[in-house]
Amino acid sequence: MSSEDGTRGGDAGGAGPEQLALIREAVKKARAPRAKPRTWRGAALAKELPVARVLVDKGVLHLDRYFDYAVPEELDAVAQPGVRVRVRFGAGGRNVREGRREGGSLIDGFLVERVAESDYAGPLAALAQVVSPEPVLSPELLGLARAVADRYAGSLADVLQLAVPPRHGRAEAAGTGAPPPAPAAPEPGSWVRYARGPEFLRALAAGRSPRAVWTALPGPDWAEEIGRAVQATLASGRGALVVVPAGRPAARVDEALRELLGEGQHALLTADAGQERRYREWLAVRRGAVRAVVGTRAAMFAPVRNLGLVAVWDDGDASHSDDNAPFPHVREVLELRATRDKGAFLLGSWSCTVEAAQLVESGWAAPIVATREQVRAVAPLVRTVGDGELARDEAARAARLPSLAWQVARDGLRDGPVLVQVPRRGYVPRMACAQCREPARCRHCAGPLEAREGAGALVCEWCGREEEGWHCPECGSRRLRAQVVGARRTAEELGRAFPAVPVRTSGREHVLDTVPGTPALVVSTPGAEPVAEGGYAAALLLDGWAMLGRPDLRAGEEALRRWIGAAALVRNQGVGGTVVVVAEPTLRPVQALVRWDPVGHAVRELADRAELGFPPVSRMAAVSGTAQAVADFIGGAELPPDAEVLGPVPLPVVEAGRVRRVGAPPPGEAWERALIRVPPGSGAALAAALKTAQAARMARGGSEGVRIRVDPLDIG
Repeated sequence: MSSEDGTRGGDAGGAGPEQLALIREAVKKARAPRAKPRTWRGAALAKELPVARVLVDKGVLHLDRYFDYAVPEELDAVAQPGVRVRVRFGAGGRNVREGRREGGSLIDGFLVERVAESDYAGPLAALAQVVSPEPVLSPELLGLARAVADRYAGSLADVLQLAVPPRHGRAEAAGTGAPPPAPAAPEPGSWVRYARGPEFLRALAAGRSPRAVWTALPGPDWAEEIGRAVQATLASGRGALVVVPAGRPAARVDEALRELLGEGQHALLTADAGQERRYREWLAVRRGAVRAVVGTRAAMFAPVRNLGLVAVWDDGDASHSDDNAPFPHVREVLELRATRDKGAFLLGSWSCTVEAAQLVESGWAAPIVATREQVRAVAPLVRTVGDGELARDEAARAARLPSLAWQVARDGLRDGPVLVQVPRRGYVPRMACAQCREPARCRHCAGPLEAREGAGALVCEWCGREEEGWHCPECGSRRLRAQVVGARRTAEELGRAFPAVPVRTSGREHVLDTVPGTPALVVSTPGAEPVAEGGYAAALLLDGWAMLGRPDLRAGEEALRRWIGAAALVRNQGVGGTVVVVAEPTLRPVQALVRWDPVGHAVRELADRAELGFPPVSRMAAVSGTAQAVADFIGGAELPPDAEVLGPVPLPVVEAGRVRRVGAPPPGEAWERALIRVPPGSGAALAAALKTAQAARMARGGSEGVRIRVDPLDIG
């Protein structure tokens, strides 16, 4: 036995210390706790669930995860999931003293959950402060924010900055009452004008979750119709959320809900309300005292309890796309909410976007439209003035106002106000066939072509390829023309043409909400048209080429939406309501306006985009930055195998002192932009690849950042 032991000891003579060292290391690791939660200055630790997982408000992708902190006993009662906290961040391993991590700057965050132990093996810093015991971050809101961040290749902290309003102590201290009783189910009202309108309301009142794309009839009834949908949802015991593009339509829906439901049944969340009032209204929703919300863009994250209906009005408005990273769109976020909460979905507009048409074509939503007879009964008469008539019209050449438009305006001013819509300044022309006006597009990627200064050939704005020997695929012509830019002196010229009539303007910093029903000329930029009492007697839509000629994929769709938005404010043709649009009558958007058929236009546009691989059939992301930064980013990103990179192409340099558009490069800097396109089904993989590449780049401390925007509105 001894010899046997001796033999073993002898064999271990050379290898023994190494084996013992390994054994000691294994025992050391086995005995070490999974985490060492410590508190500052030896304070007592919370007895149960002493580890808090915190989302720090850093907003950078490589830190888009939770960090563990110790919970001191003195904060045990208030450190509950969902509250705002402050923590020390960035201490590092160099600042560990007596088992405690010290140092680091104080930073805001949200306490996500409490757990018994941490996966982190080192000492944990403690929560520095619980800012407020109000649990503002619910598990439902956290899950929605994570889904939005993943879809748009952004960070969770950035999404929560959009979703949770800033704290206001006085608003938080104010109490909230009990929720009001559910109202009675509404009568169909003006929903009877639509084939499936009453059925949609009955489904909401019965607690079901229909999904619909609603093409509203012209006129002011849309706000009341949305209010009845909200009332039907509240009658079923569920909550409702309505998001509109701006404060003016929010005020109209707010007024409609007050008339239908009375006071205290809904909250109004807009940026104009101020920080205290907005936070007070938001808290009333979170606490369950209010079950219906009407608001602008940020309201898409409103924490409505038992959400039964999400509704968005005029989803084509650019205001529905957030200007801050990761740039979520209201329509997409509400689609996520309807899917996650198994609630109803209503997308309404006077017009129809291609995305709305895709929802119907895919079967995800059902259409709610009126019959052609009903449309003709409430729509105004639409007349056109094309290039041929303008060329023969002496009045148009002299005063920039066609004779037909002048005659319609003169007749309309006898009975009421006349609306004049002029394109806002800044619309940039693009190239089109001089004969048939078909937009000039690249043969490789179908992007828009432009004639750049100093370049002999046309250049694609998407992929940067030069196009030599271009000819129109429709008519074969080789002649091109640049589209006309809108008039700057329209109001002055109209004032001279109608000297006895008052002229009111609406746009830029001064936007009118309403105008009286007395004779007047109302000159407005698109989207700023005030509502006239009793409706406008007529409308003139001038310089149509300025909107149709924009260098953007959505130019036709956007022009039609703007035109219909203005024409919907005009009286019906039965009482003389007339609209004159100055644009070539053979073009698809103009024909859709004449027939008042926005759905047909969207369906045909969707078919064309599917054939060419354009969004929304495909998914697309824009990557912009300096030339080297964009090249390095795309070269290092593990894009999906079916991804196609278009470009990069240079972006216009912003001059110092000029207004900078959202997403534009800093003044004076030369940036480039590349577009990455993937087919249907690969959008999530593209977003994940871009997010991973951006996180790795930021973790390496790249000096030159790049801007990523998934599903950009403006792609040229």
